[in-house]
Amino acid sequence: MIFDGGSGLRLAGDELIKAGRPIDLDLFYSHTHFDHIVGLPFFAPCYDPRSQIRIWAGHLKENSGIEYVLGQMMSAPLFPVPIDIFAARLDFIDFSAGETLVPHPGIDLHTGPLNHPNGATGYRLDYGGKSMAYLTDTEHYEGHLDPNVLRLIDHADVMIYDSTYTDEEYPKHRHWGHSTWQEGVRLAEAGNVGRLVIFHHDPDHNDAFMDRVATEAAAARAGTIVAREGLVLRP
Repeated sequence: MIFDGGSGLRLAGDELIKAGRPIDLDLFYSHTHFDHIVGLPFFAPCYDPRSQIRIWAGHLKENSGIEYVLGQMMSAPLFPVPIDIFAARLDFIDFSAGETLVPHPGIDLHTGPLNHPNGATGYRLDYGGKSMAYLTDTEHYEGHLDPNVLRLIDHADVMIYDSTYTDEEYPKHRHWGHSTWQEGVRLAEAGNVGRLVIFHHDPDHNDAFMDRVATEAAAARAGTIVAREGLVLRP
């Protein structure tokens, strides 16, 4: 199960292909802004006829649908070849944010709407007695905690949260659709979350800046970490 498909999807696909076995996976989009979908045309499993890939989205059911949107991305003048070039078996599944999905037996995937331009979906995955909440591209509400987020993070073992800005930076970026790591801490405390993972960094934040955030966040809430490329978390 993969959540979102930005440029890192290419590296993930290469690793899957190296395993040498048929690939059967689900790709869940939070939304379809370019930074979250641009990796799909470079995802090697899409070109393997043995692959089965189910592509899900929760913000387009009442509009065009995920298949149409991805097809538009892979069309002239944006891309040289159409989505039909994929050899894998692709299934496109639109749902409404707020539904509970059961993509496979024993896996419950709770969803909810997020506060982001053009809509976005948050996810909570429950499996084998463990839970993970994935909440990217969402802007918090000043003065109160987002009830949709609280529902998805309640007692989650891991909470991956949109922490693009700091509280000090946020006033200059109101209505851009993103939150702060300090809001992530407040939500994690209210939701009795196990571990908070700070995610979706501002590209203008360099390594030194992120090291400071990591130190301050860990001091604010023990166990909090900053997501980085290649990070693996194990139960």
